[in-house]
Amino acid sequence: MSDFENTSSPALSSCGIDFLTDFWRKQYLQEYIRDGGSKIKFVTGRSGSGKTHFLHLMTGLAQKEHYKTVWFSARDIWMHDFKEIYTAILEQCDIMACLDAASVCVIREMGYDPAEIPEEMKFMDYLSQNGSGDPVTRREIRTQLRNLFLENPLLDNNFALACSMLTGSLLGYPVLEEQSRELLLSWLKGDRTVKLSQLRTLGFYPAKITRYNARNMLRSLAEVIHMGGYSGLFVAVDDMEILISRTSLETVHYTKMKREDTYESIRQLIDDIDSMHHIFFVYAFDRALIDNENAGLKSYQALWMRIQNEIVGERFNRFSDMVDLDRLAAQEYTPDVIVAISESLAMRRQNQPAAPLDRERARDLAQRAHAGSLGMPGLILKAMEVEENV
Repeated sequence: MSDFENTSSPALSSCGIDFLTDFWRKQYLQEYIRDGGSKIKFVTGRSGSGKTHFLHLMTGLAQKEHYKTVWFSARDIWMHDFKEIYTAILEQCDIMACLDAASVCVIREMGYDPAEIPEEMKFMDYLSQNGSGDPVTRREIRTQLRNLFLENPLLDNNFALACSMLTGSLLGYPVLEEQSRELLLSWLKGDRTVKLSQLRTLGFYPAKITRYNARNMLRSLAEVIHMGGYSGLFVAVDDMEILISRTSLETVHYTKMKREDTYESIRQLIDDIDSMHHIFFVYAFDRALIDNENAGLKSYQALWMRIQNEIVGERFNRFSDMVDLDRLAAQEYTPDVIVAISESLAMRRQNQPAAPLDRERARDLAQRAHAGSLGMPGLILKAMEVEENV
């Protein structure tokens, strides 16, 4: 993998690729996803085409648009079990911070100003101190929690009850012991060591989180994130080509069954995505995952039929759900853009200074970029390394 693939610095350059990133920012991050829609995109290309850089660039833009962002590699997480994906997402989302924001909503709904409550004091203690901690007020807190969570059709019932109890603990009513709080959080994270009998002592009778209900949990999580004042949830998944890797050196190794379970899991997510809100998934992989007829995406027709582009025009379609960065480069990476990228790379390599490419070298790269196994950004980097050694 080239340095261009590995970099996570937005300063590297968005030359050429901003044709797509600016479009996604406006159409999806600022409008469609923020307004309640959900979407799944797939990004592919040859090695060195900038897939990882693209994911990091979009993650940075999502953060600027006030999204909760999650990034992980398929080399580190088992993709065939959606519970593992849900857990990986939850771990990066700080759900208690979102519930803290939800508790502020409860306080406002009850007619109080959260700014007037001392930072270290819980809402219920504040009410009691001011002579308002009566049974009627306590009942109103329960009513507000029920309206916010339990009566929300986008929340799984068990997820909603756990969040209601945790938010109540932040408000100071109903009181929740620290051990009980940790138990609820462990259940939300799908901890296998949690015994359901322990939860029943809290008046909570949930089922275990499994691959079969994890998508409902993710939908619920996205709703709680939105309650917390965020625009939505942005999830970037890199290195999906691990599914067809045959090397024994990888942390995870996929059998035929696990690979097909992964394809089925993505297929189910695509079919469920319209029932979700404020979620943007982006999967990235080497184009070998498409080209491999026996083990790649085309080998699982139920998934391939849903993600292939039926109509391919002469111009790059920025609305396409299957994004080919090589095709984008062929259209947008003019000699001027190639020179600009090389200048950005030269500035970035502080410990190993390198001269940017001239226009003649850039024109040469543009003409032969369609051939070979390396994407345009990787070709630029390689050409600069050759120039250094001359």
